[in-house]
Amino acid sequence: MTLKNYHSVYFLGIGGIGMSALARWFNENNFYVAGYDRTSTELTRQLEAENISIHYQDGVDFIPKKIKEDKEGSLIVYTPAIPKGHLEFNYLRDKGYVIQKRSQVLGMISAGFYTVAVAGTHGKTTTSSMVAHLLKSAGRDITAFLGGIATNYRSNFISNEEISTETVAVVEADEFDRSFLALNPDIAVVTASDADHLDIYGDKSNLETSFKEFIGKIKTKGKLFINEKIAKELTTDFKGTVCTYGINRGHFFASNITMKNGFFEFDYSDERHKIERLRLGVPGFHNVENATVAIAIALDLLLSPEEVKVGIESYLGVKRRFEYLLRGQDVVLVDDYAHHPVEIEAFLKSLRALYPDRKITAIFQPHLYSRTRDFADGFAESLSLADEVILLDIYPAREEPIEGITSEIIFKNISVDEKVQCSKQELLECLRNRELDVVATIGAGDIDQMVLPVRDLLKNRYHV
Repeated sequence: MTLKNYHSVYFLGIGGIGMSALARWFNENNFYVAGYDRTSTELTRQLEAENISIHYQDGVDFIPKKIKEDKEGSLIVYTPAIPKGHLEFNYLRDKGYVIQKRSQVLGMISAGFYTVAVAGTHGKTTTSSMVAHLLKSAGRDITAFLGGIATNYRSNFISNEEISTETVAVVEADEFDRSFLALNPDIAVVTASDADHLDIYGDKSNLETSFKEFIGKIKTKGKLFINEKIAKELTTDFKGTVCTYGINRGHFFASNITMKNGFFEFDYSDERHKIERLRLGVPGFHNVENATVAIAIALDLLLSPEEVKVGIESYLGVKRRFEYLLRGQDVVLVDDYAHHPVEIEAFLKSLRALYPDRKITAIFQPHLYSRTRDFADGFAESLSLADEVILLDIYPAREEPIEGITSEIIFKNISVDEKVQCSKQELLECLRNRELDVVATIGAGDIDQMVLPVRDLLKNRYHV
């Protein structure tokens, strides 16, 4: 199957972060693009402004005429989040349209390019956006599909207007639903393999097996860049080139890490290069690790140390990844997408390193009933790194409730003295009379809807 057979693409779930990046690629490459999503969001409104037709009601009558009249020339792309009873999906399936998952289509697109695929249970969005930015800022031809909005480009899709034989595709390789197995990269990255998505995998060993399968998809002359902490357990069967990275350890490593004016500075070293005093625009020890592998890949693709230094220092991050909303003398507000205990621990430890003598208030919204059930003790332990915790109700996303699973199973084991539970709707009132200093909003659900109201409350109170 090749894309040359199609000239129209219809997306079911077009507002998803991965789906919308694909929609932008097809739109830029002169396909007719349209789609359905359940709700209008800032992202879908941006797509509409880019001349992509979108509707928000599920019904066969809403499928564009162009799609209905040309079954052979239309490709249907769907997200697994589409429910089984979806009217449009079932109509298109029953009519015999070619229907592909997002991951399969990403695999088809990237097959035409030299591909860098970034996988991992944490860090893949930041790392892939760093790789893309380093290449783009150095003037290289790229096309990048990201799982978040890159601040430098205000988009989850980065490209050159002209595609050439030198174009590098940078893609986020998602382990959810084993999506990354549709890719065959030239360079693969694995940042982490902590237990997650146990509703899909059952246990960590099955998740690790899937990562090994992904590593096995690397092309014969390709390379694997892998965090040195997990290299031994995941590379036992891999016969290709393995490059490890880390902090003070690995073939490529960061060292001499310091914090200055809220920024992390570090040295990068490998067998051929040493780049001193890199200033990273996004804080966090975990982001130093992400930057280290991004630099290693950039150098492997023949960027100069000077180009790398310029790119790292101009990198502005990804929306909702250690994103500063306020940075005042009396109050700080940081927003982060962390939704796994390991991510929360890394985030709060980095925040503590930046603000060692200030009170940290963590506002956390658990994401998924199954993840809350599977990692309740881990969530409680990682959140206890803050001085105060405000715990919201679980955001269900695609799941139905699980009996006995509420945020209470996390709350009861949080060890800080100052802790409170409230709903998302009660959050502003909960914050109104509290003494606040460094505030962090954390989670992958719809807590993002509260970030700007929280910011405005803090701005007004502290006159930032």
